[in-house]
Amino acid sequence: MSEITIAIDAMGGDNGCEPIIDGLIQALDEAKFKAILVGNQDEILSYLPQYYLDAIEIVHCEDVISMSDAATDALKRKESSIFQAVELVRDGKANGVVSAGHSGATMTLATLRIGRLPHVNKPPLATLMPTNAGSKSLLLDVGAVTDCKPRNLYEFAVMGKAYAQEVMGISRPRIGLLSNGEEDSKGNDLTKETFPLLKDITGFVGNVEGRDIFNGSVDVIVTDGFTGNIVLKTSEGVASAIIDLMRQNIKKSIPAKIGALLMKRKVFTNLKKQVDYAEYGGAPLLGVNGCAIISHGSSNAKAIKNAIFQAIKFANSDINKKIEEALEEHK
Repeated sequence: MSEITIAIDAMGGDNGCEPIIDGLIQALDEAKFKAILVGNQDEILSYLPQYYLDAIEIVHCEDVISMSDAATDALKRKESSIFQAVELVRDGKANGVVSAGHSGATMTLATLRIGRLPHVNKPPLATLMPTNAGSKSLLLDVGAVTDCKPRNLYEFAVMGKAYAQEVMGISRPRIGLLSNGEEDSKGNDLTKETFPLLKDITGFVGNVEGRDIFNGSVDVIVTDGFTGNIVLKTSEGVASAIIDLMRQNIKKSIPAKIGALLMKRKVFTNLKKQVDYAEYGGAPLLGVNGCAIISHGSSNAKAIKNAIFQAIKFANSDINKKIEEALEEHK
């Protein structure tokens, strides 16, 4: 395929297909790529302006994997929107898939239907985190592999480094192992056993603590999916709480209202932009033989647009080739 083609699960989000289609339209207005919307054709057409009909292919299917369904059910429900979207990547008809639906189902299908890269035991989910240095750090795993072995974390580090280089444009990524202290001796059994393995990776700086995710001192942070998911959800909650607390306190004082008005454009707008998950769009599942971007179920149009941009950037990179080469070298 000469032109990048992205398959989008139109039905999986919490808010129906409207924000997903709106996000796709915004992406098409800003970038050149081919799009395939997968889902109920009647619903899709009710939200899709006629102007875009020639630019978007629709693959009709009526089944939708709901958030309450078991992830493994997706393998049996071959007429579901997420199954069909993943199949487009498996069959070479799309370069990547974007879904705001059942994340477990998407990860299961991507891993088993698209397949894993050579030497990848378990694909991790990676996400970008804001830092006070103005850069982004990459945290992985954030929920795909809750029970990890040292070998898994080693592979996560190799894949995270490749993503930082190929997609984030960081020539020499600094890699840290998330622990409860910076000293080499700190950590639980998993991190203590993983630490000597990571010493073989160029750019490994040692153990890092939670604060290092946000201070710009490290580019890639490696942890198990259980810990990473808690970190991610806690970070989102703290960011939201801080913004809400600021709004509440601003309302209590006239001088504060005046100050907030003066800072609105430069300070508050930039702050909201940095902590808003919609700015990143979604999380790539690394280590699969293709591209799968998993978005929040509550994603708005902006988040879907940016998830599509992530998929395009991923598809245009050599990341999977770099991961294969790096794991082959270190196996």
